[in-house]
Amino acid sequence: MHNENEILDNETELHTTDTSHEIVHEVTIYAEPIGHIGNFTITNALLTSWIAVGIIVILAIAVRFSIKKVPSKLQTLFEVIIEQTLDLTDQITGNRAKSLKIFPIALAVFFFILINNWLGILPLGAFGLVAEHGGESAFLPFLRSGTADINTTLALAVMAVLGSNLFGILSIGAWKTFNKYVNLKAFGKVFTDVRKDPSILMVAPVMFFVGVLELVGEAAKVASLSFRLFGNVFAGEVLLASMAALLAYVLPIPFIGLEIFVGLIQALIFSMLTLVYFSIASEDHDEAHAEKH
Repeated sequence: MHNENEILDNETELHTTDTSHEIVHEVTIYAEPIGHIGNFTITNALLTSWIAVGIIVILAIAVRFSIKKVPSKLQTLFEVIIEQTLDLTDQITGNRAKSLKIFPIALAVFFFILINNWLGILPLGAFGLVAEHGGESAFLPFLRSGTADINTTLALAVMAVLGSNLFGILSIGAWKTFNKYVNLKAFGKVFTDVRKDPSILMVAPVMFFVGVLELVGEAAKVASLSFRLFGNVFAGEVLLASMAALLAYVLPIPFIGLEIFVGLIQALIFSMLTLVYFSIASEDHDEAHAEKH
């Protein structure tokens, strides 16, 4: 696995020379191992993800125990932001009750990605360890954005797609969710409606094929969500490393501002798409079709 990844290594390299030997820092496409717990390998991306989860837990506990009946200015500000965001969610779901179920998931995803994105561009990335790698002394930073590791973004995308389908099953039932992908209902109409409407012989196969396309679309969602987030965050890290190699301390500063903005936008896009997928999965298309008629 490592041999394949080494082929994909980005060619951006930073070289630090001391009096005895050269230390190489390669911006690789895979997360670097920085320690072990037994046989379990801890990578810098995994450590950053754990820190992000820890920050979210601490913030959640702090907010929970600081809520007062007579809100402070800060609490009022957060309540206004939450209310505005809920109103935005209502525009997607069309239902406040449904929004209250989906919103916490989308909000948690947003903060997890945002904190990961921002931790990856902090100057703390200068702290790390030196390890022997391929006969060279390689610098391995302790922190690397978890979203710059394709394993993390794939896990998030799978969670979003599988979670939306599970939410659909809980909302409209397993049978209706199953029929979106394998349209047995359309085939059943061939036997019940063929005398009244012979065109069902043409429509039913088309409806079945549409269901198969829906199934392919679910796989495409995973690829789209994961590679978009990974590509943008990883490209940002490569950009900052390249600028630092050209002129350290000065040239990366404006690009750090750009990456802060990109990190925010990518977190917003991923959480909004998660919100949309959950909302679509919980819609009963048969019921909506019946209401129109």
